[in-house]
Amino acid sequence: MSASSIVIIDYGMGNLHSVASALAHVSPQSDIQITADRQTILDADKVIFPGVGAIRDCMAEIRRLHFDTLVPEIVESGKPVLGICVGMQALLEHSEENQGIDCIGLLPGNVRFFGDNLADAQGQRLKVPHMGWNNVEQTIDHPLWHGIENNSRFYFVHSYYVDNVKAEHLAGRSEYPNTFAAAVSHNNLFATQFHPEKSHTNGLQLLKNFTEWNGLV
Repeated sequence: MSASSIVIIDYGMGNLHSVASALAHVSPQSDIQITADRQTILDADKVIFPGVGAIRDCMAEIRRLHFDTLVPEIVESGKPVLGICVGMQALLEHSEENQGIDCIGLLPGNVRFFGDNLADAQGQRLKVPHMGWNNVEQTIDHPLWHGIENNSRFYFVHSYYVDNVKAEHLAGRSEYPNTFAAAVSHNNLFATQFHPEKSHTNGLQLLKNFTEWNGLV
């Protein structure tokens, strides 16, 4: 298999080098770059759209750099795109974080706060942010789930969760304590709320699958 170029979009928000290191581990033949250069991003074979932190700050930088139009352009081109954490949330229509922020709107759905008094079915208090390992139920058969057992555990760090996605866009779900979207997909786009680069074997397998994915489902 020939080497592919993979770009990690840099807008100052994300564990970019952790993602790059994980990609280099699973696909040493790939050309991996971290960049904010528009043309370099457009020229890449595959694109990763990461994100951590407050959605207000993320969307401010995304708009300043015109990535709010660039990311849809890349998705429309048909090349494989992987969103991670806040990168997934930014793809949706709206987040209630920071008193309400409009996002890119590539997929219908909203981002909601877990709540201040979160508790499980037994009444035990659940901490927010949701931080640590949680099972992910795979809701579709997708190339990025290849070699990963259903209900495998992945690493999460988030206080807000994706809600109201269309059934055909849901790729995986978790519970804390209510069900939320852990992964979404649409054609050549796949995005995860969890951090694959922090999810050990399962996360590395998902990233390896992405490096080999042609964008078709």
